Amino acid sequence: MNDAALNADTHDIVVDEVFPHAPEAIWKTLTTGALIGRWMMAAKGFEPVKGNRFTYQTTPAGEWDGTIHCEVLEAIPNERFAYAWKGGHESNTGYGSRLDTIVTFVLKPVENGTRLTLTHSGFITPKNDTAFRSMSEGWRKIIPRIGDVADETN
Repeated sequence: MNDAALNADTHDIVVDEVFPHAPEAIWKTLTTGALIGRWMMAAKGFEPVKGNRFTYQTTPAGEWDGTIHCEVLEAIPNERFAYAWKGGHESNTGYGSRLDTIVTFVLKPVENGTRLTLTHSGFITPKNDTAFRSMSEGWRKIIPRIGDVADETN
């Protein structure tokens, strides 16, 4: 766990969604590189294996080149998937400020489907306020797409 997650001045984004798919279908959509790019953004070098490092590329800002550096922390098939999400640059304020967070997906079977809970933790205030606001909105928009991709591929 990163130091930010232990700091009392941190915030977490939590998105909870129930999909009419088996956990295996949601897991496949969360952990297949080509499918991740269909509901979120392309992941370069992705494998759902603990210790694997991969990147996402987004819009650069100031001294930050837009690269999000990730490392798989946990991959329990059909149950739990977590990775570090680090980006930004110390000299940036607002968009592109230094970010050191963790993204966790928890899958639970429910009647007629799967409950997926995303927790993106470790946003430090006030430094990460811009990222927290924009990513809160972003995750709420993209999580439902997981079901759309699962529909198309399963």
